[in-house]
Amino acid sequence: MDLFLPTYFPDLLHIAALVRSKNVIFEVCDNYQKQTQRNRTYIAHAQGVLPLIVPIKHRTTGQRLKSHEAESESAFGWATNHWKSIQTAYRTAPFFEFYEDDLADLFSSESITLQAHNLQIIERLMELIGADFKYSLTASYQTNFSGNDWRYFGDKKHNIKVTFPHYIQVFESYNGFIPNCSVLDALFNLGPQTLDYLQNLSLPSKDR
Repeated sequence: MDLFLPTYFPDLLHIAALVRSKNVIFEVCDNYQKQTQRNRTYIAHAQGVLPLIVPIKHRTTGQRLKSHEAESESAFGWATNHWKSIQTAYRTAPFFEFYEDDLADLFSSESITLQAHNLQIIERLMELIGADFKYSLTASYQTNFSGNDWRYFGDKKHNIKVTFPHYIQVFESYNGFIPNCSVLDALFNLGPQTLDYLQNLSLPSKDR
């Protein structure tokens, strides 16, 4: 059993662990935490690493917000801006046009429930990657999980010592190779080879 948080367009290490798992369980009973991968992802852009952040409505009552309750602020045009940034970063990537139509609808609304949207994103990504993928959801918050607890992939940008094999990126001549971006980066640059890349990526130990 492997326990994960549903994050926004997960990074390569996160997706690699999902691809390898035979029994995926998503933690859906956690408290929402700011500045984590729950509402952000990172792409390789002309200016380097570009964060894409979903703005979240926060309560003013002082009560903790559950992740499944987190909703996006719709006034900032974030979804439109994210899609435009992705198009700018990857329109010249070899496989962008191949996947573009399959991803565009994920940016069709500025008003989303974050956790449900993240699960939809992960389902779509795994389908495009070509990975067999089934999962279950927690019924309560897991405090002492007996399997592999990968929830830390959803924390703030993690600094895990893993070697990421090189592949050609669009702006590599300007920025050098940027490892562990959103899986979108590999998908647009590697296309059907993305699954092989993920399956061959070394994972940290359970205790990292």
